[in-house]
Amino acid sequence: MNKLLLFSFLFFAVTVFSQEQDPLILSFQEYLGFVKKHHPVAKQAELTISVGEANLLKSRGGFDPKIEVDYDRKDFKGDEYYDLLNATFKVPTWYGIELKANFERNEGIFLNEERTVPDDGLYSAGISVPIARGLLINERMAALKKAKLFRDQTMADRDILVNEILYDASLAYFDWLQAYGEKEIYQNFLTNAQMRFEGVKKSALAGDKAIIDTVEAKITVQNRQLSLEQAKVKLMKSALQLSNYLWIGNNIPVELQPNVIPDNDVDSVIDQTLQIQQAMVAEVDLVNHPKLRSLNYKIEGLEVDRKLKANKLLPKINLEYNFLTATPEVASTFNNADYKGGVTFEFPLFLRKERGDVKLAKYKIQDSQYELASVQLQIENKVNAITNELDSFSAQNKLIADIVSDYTTLLKAEERKFSFGESSLFLINSRESKLIDAELKRIKLQNKYFSTKAKLFKNLAVNPENL
Repeated sequence: MNKLLLFSFLFFAVTVFSQEQDPLILSFQEYLGFVKKHHPVAKQAELTISVGEANLLKSRGGFDPKIEVDYDRKDFKGDEYYDLLNATFKVPTWYGIELKANFERNEGIFLNEERTVPDDGLYSAGISVPIARGLLINERMAALKKAKLFRDQTMADRDILVNEILYDASLAYFDWLQAYGEKEIYQNFLTNAQMRFEGVKKSALAGDKAIIDTVEAKITVQNRQLSLEQAKVKLMKSALQLSNYLWIGNNIPVELQPNVIPDNDVDSVIDQTLQIQQAMVAEVDLVNHPKLRSLNYKIEGLEVDRKLKANKLLPKINLEYNFLTATPEVASTFNNADYKGGVTFEFPLFLRKERGDVKLAKYKIQDSQYELASVQLQIENKVNAITNELDSFSAQNKLIADIVSDYTTLLKAEERKFSFGESSLFLINSRESKLIDAELKRIKLQNKYFSTKAKLFKNLAVNPENL
């Protein structure tokens, strides 16, 4: 069945027909696929990547070529004091080197002599080079490196956010499955109690049973009806809780309809759906764990900051050299005889601010490294504890299945003895109550088992690719 048709059957409020339709199974994998694709939190997680890309684009703007035009003119009482035009084209490069092309034209009767240029203007082409601070790393380089790391970090953070919403949605599905199982148990045993009541009633009317036995049989029916109604309320609440995670396109929430039921075969698909097969059979490799990746990217970004701050301990020395010519179309006019150059030097005497910044940067890196080691150990211990817990649950599930089977055998034997007149309703009800308790324990234990697998999924921070 295609998804569009399934949406139509599952979620749209056509309650008039829902009671008459055959039950529709909402599988665990398909349910999580809806959550991952349409839930607002999952969409928010995807936005983090867009933010990272936008930051990267912004940082690359630091290397965009620039055109600068400076024009200034003064006329007073009919005299042109000055008319100044200075146009520059700059191309920043990776290692702080800047390429320049310039055109300058200055006129006026009160023109400063150093601004005197040929009538057609003066052209220049040159380069500006930092030879100490800013050569190996500068603000532009650091911003771009950190933006790339931030983009990679947002991908890891996206996986964590998606994992968290899928984990919460999985728990809601397991609770819904448990509530549905409990309702089915009470429904089945109510049917048995009603059949038994009708049989006892006929036997009493025929004189084969005491009339008081019909009262006991009727009380059993009423108890089963009461338990069934309570189970229905619990199922309704769990279905509404599940509906919190069901959305369709354009942020439209949908409500689960009464004819939709969970898949009872979750055990066979849960490992593949949550992609925890490897964790169930082998030692987990945490190298690609999103949380650890995110912290590693954070540390790399802090290391870029440290290098930038350490670079500021160096003196600021900028060399600039420009060839000058009035006829740029003639290549031979660019020569060493006509040039404009200069040196800029700057160096704080005590470097207290710079040294303090370097120390703070180192402390931040150490703090993040401690956090990384702590988080990694916590994840390893939690994963190991959960895998051991799952082994225990597997054994418990086998035991409770055997217990349910044995209680079923006892109940059938007691019913057979009752049919021969060798037992009583009290014994049958006692056997049946213990079987019901065992069935409820089995479903509750199954819920814990599935929830623990979901907990393993959360601690591994898996973002399933198959959804």
